[in-house]
Amino acid sequence: MASLLTRFRTAVTDAASLRSWTVDANDGIIATAGVLEGFAGAGASDSTLLTAAIVATVAGGLGLGGAKWSEAAAEREAQLRVIREEEAQLELSPDEEVAELAGYYEAKGLTADLALQVAEQLTAADALAAQLEAEHGIREVLSRAAPVWAGVTASAAFVLGAFVPLLITILVPGALEAWAVLVAVIASLVLTSIVSARSGKTGVGRTMARSLTVGVGTLGASYLAGLLIF
Repeated sequence: MASLLTRFRTAVTDAASLRSWTVDANDGIIATAGVLEGFAGAGASDSTLLTAAIVATVAGGLGLGGAKWSEAAAEREAQLRVIREEEAQLELSPDEEVAELAGYYEAKGLTADLALQVAEQLTAADALAAQLEAEHGIREVLSRAAPVWAGVTASAAFVLGAFVPLLITILVPGALEAWAVLVAVIASLVLTSIVSARSGKTGVGRTMARSLTVGVGTLGASYLAGLLIF
């Protein structure tokens, strides 16, 4: 439990994690609201809309979480395979690996002598880490729990976003639901855009414009599809 809390505290202070979570939350908002707008356009009843919202929330959350878990698990497996290969190469031909590392830093602009000194010192400190970073760009190997964490947090973020249109379905009368969902989605996307932009030090206006374009466009297309079907 303590490790999970530590991981959570670390993640909420990490800009990349915050951006990822806002993207996943936006997916939940837009996907669920899009389903609701489509059903509303088709003239679905309140009970059908509620069912659709619940199903979209559950299926979307599980689907996104599973996809993120699978992606992170595949990345970890690839990292472990690279580690095994590098360990074997370091054991069989350590001098060649040092020369290869020196060549990497020489290509970065260091003189041949300085590049060799850097390679030798890094190899003496941690030969495997030096090779992984230089050859494969791996600065940190994913832990065993990382894929599960990625899946759980993505799923939670999606569901949290999906709760916005889901609550509208529960609380707002059917006659006003389509408009209420649209207003709630716009407000939610504005909020998540601000969080995403500030965590990533990007322009709030452009981030907001992109999110609203995708969100409102999706809702409009979904509603039109529902009208055309029925």
